[in-house]
Amino acid sequence: MSYKKAGLISGAVGGVVLAAIGASLVTGDELNEQAQAIPGVDSQAITVYRSESCSCCKSWVDHLDKNGFQVEDVVTDNMRSIKRTHGVPRQMQSCHTAVLGDVVIEGHVPASDIRAYLKEPLFNTQGLAVPGMVSGSPGMETGRKDNFSVIAFNQNGGTSVFSEYKDY
Repeated sequence: MSYKKAGLISGAVGGVVLAAIGASLVTGDELNEQAQAIPGVDSQAITVYRSESCSCCKSWVDHLDKNGFQVEDVVTDNMRSIKRTHGVPRQMQSCHTAVLGDVVIEGHVPASDIRAYLKEPLFNTQGLAVPGMVSGSPGMETGRKDNFSVIAFNQNGGTSVFSEYKDY
């Protein structure tokens, strides 16, 4: 897996930090210790909004469960309203939306990236997204593995690549 972590550029100040992060499973206590960087966010509790008919969304919920998250699984028939309420830019949208406090996770974001973001949130961002429905991403294990990026985004439409999955 190739991993790239970058901050969004704000005015004339911006930076890129490269880091290698493994995708190991951790216990709930370790997960909670890792995410103390965002005050008020319980790193184990995540609310996932999804359509009842979407099986890949349920598979992503299972991925989060297996990786130490305590998932509140909310089935709704109004995903458009959920995305609008949480400020998910149109170009970042996928099939499900999750929230941890003020942090928004859109689509099939790997649990390891959620943990990394919670540990070191990027300045001027509101969350992470895997736009669309990429084969091989968590919940979309079809046997085919397409390259994909996890994107950090903000409410003003700014985006930056948080991590990349190539030849994983």
